[in-house]
Amino acid sequence: MENLTLIFLFFGGLGLFIYGMDRMADGLQKAAGNRMKSILGALTNNRLLGVATGALVTAIVQSSSATTVMIVGFVNAGIMNLMQAMGVIMGANIGTTITSWIVSSAEWLKFLKPSTLAPLAIGVGVFMMVFSKKKNTKQVGEIIAGFGILFLGLDLMKDAVNPFSDSPVFQDLFITLGRNPILGILAGAAVTAIIQSSSASVGILQTIAVMGLVPWNAAVYIILGQNIGTTVTAMISSVGANKTAKRAAYMHLLFNVVGSVFFAIVMVIFFRLNPTFGSGEVTMTGISIFHTIFNVTVTVLLFPFATLIVKLSGLFVKEEQKVEEDEEAIVLRHLDKRILETPGLALANAVKEIVRMGELAYKNLDACYSTLRNRDDDALQEIFETEKTINALERVITNYLVKINNSELNSHQVKSVTGLFHVINDIERIGDHAENLAELVREYHKSDLKFSDAAFDELDRMFDITKESLNASIEARREYDGKLVRKVKQNEEIIDDMEMELRQKHIYRLSQNICDSTSGVIFLDIISNLERVSDHSLNIVEGVEEEYEDLQ
Repeated sequence: MENLTLIFLFFGGLGLFIYGMDRMADGLQKAAGNRMKSILGALTNNRLLGVATGALVTAIVQSSSATTVMIVGFVNAGIMNLMQAMGVIMGANIGTTITSWIVSSAEWLKFLKPSTLAPLAIGVGVFMMVFSKKKNTKQVGEIIAGFGILFLGLDLMKDAVNPFSDSPVFQDLFITLGRNPILGILAGAAVTAIIQSSSASVGILQTIAVMGLVPWNAAVYIILGQNIGTTVTAMISSVGANKTAKRAAYMHLLFNVVGSVFFAIVMVIFFRLNPTFGSGEVTMTGISIFHTIFNVTVTVLLFPFATLIVKLSGLFVKEEQKVEEDEEAIVLRHLDKRILETPGLALANAVKEIVRMGELAYKNLDACYSTLRNRDDDALQEIFETEKTINALERVITNYLVKINNSELNSHQVKSVTGLFHVINDIERIGDHAENLAELVREYHKSDLKFSDAAFDELDRMFDITKESLNASIEARREYDGKLVRKVKQNEEIIDDMEMELRQKHIYRLSQNICDSTSGVIFLDIISNLERVSDHSLNIVEGVEEEYEDLQ
């Protein structure tokens, strides 16, 4: 019964440890906010920069597994190519060492002893979260509280393991794992695959090491196994992804397996030459040091062979037959659910799809005027098909934003999501007005109507200014630019005045029989729809402006 209680205590401590890591990660992500978008923007073909990015993102999300799952999502969505992914995968393994150093700090910074620090950190963190009105203070409080919960879990695990410190069964177990590299690696891989967190797995090992139960050789082989076990999450995540994304998961597996096997051979030789060191007790700090040396060394050694690893991944993934995908399926792939692991990056990707939706609306508006001028009826059908795509985009992006909104967001990100809902609605309405214009153009062709030269000159100018406003609003949504915002506002005033002026002029032409009544109705409907497009363009930039001001 006592042993059962200790098992429950250990699992409870493990749960708190993982939950604490999760809270720290959420706090760090909220604090990073839109900087995560900048991190994503840094993913160029420069592999060295990719390594740094992978290490930084993993340090923020506190999990190399989460990072590699996101990488599979990015590759699946077409945001990242395989060479970029290779650099980030390498960096992720380095970034995951941060958790082991946090855990081992209790050993080399005595005042960070879990039993002392955990209650203090939880109290301070929760106090900041509950009583502070400043969002930055709340985010820092969440990080501190997560840190405290992590240490509380560590302390509970240590208490659960402590009674077994003199147990010959445990001692014999770790001696066996130290003598048999394959068993040690398999044990580390199995535990990590089950809990799907190499950071938590290393934390467990460090907790047991405090009791003096773990020799150096066993710790080394278990860590090498943990490095392999962490790839399981990405492999599972790649199920259902495209061929390229599957290759990214295999790249992660190849990199970690090759690195672990190489180090296993080196360490077997080392321990044969230094048997006393191998059987000596490892410390929490010793585990952190080896964990870091291992990941950094493997990255340095395999960095020049990144291209080869990318090529080798192709051997594990069979060629797929190309299947035509409808627009909605493509969007669902681009807005990959794996990216939701990091809401800031998911939000940035959603903005890209919203911009694409806006570009399609602009394409339709431009095509409407071309068909009006050139009487190209075939182009009209393309406009109606594009409008179906815009409607599909609206549904899919809206659902994706709902998922983002249900994630852990900071106050600015919440405001951004709310603003994007309005942007989607505005772009969809612009698409509707472009469809209305296409219907008017079709009626104009069908009835074989003709505008006067004066009417066409007026439409030329109004279409040009409206298209300029729409394009500027889309660009402002892509990347804030005060000049573009001001341009749209100026154009909106011009178009409002123009709509009233053109309406009066055309009514005069109708009264003078310069234009017939049927074409006159179509003309007035055209300028009315253009004025509404301008209104929605203004709505878009005003939302962007509010979002930008919130960052100041």
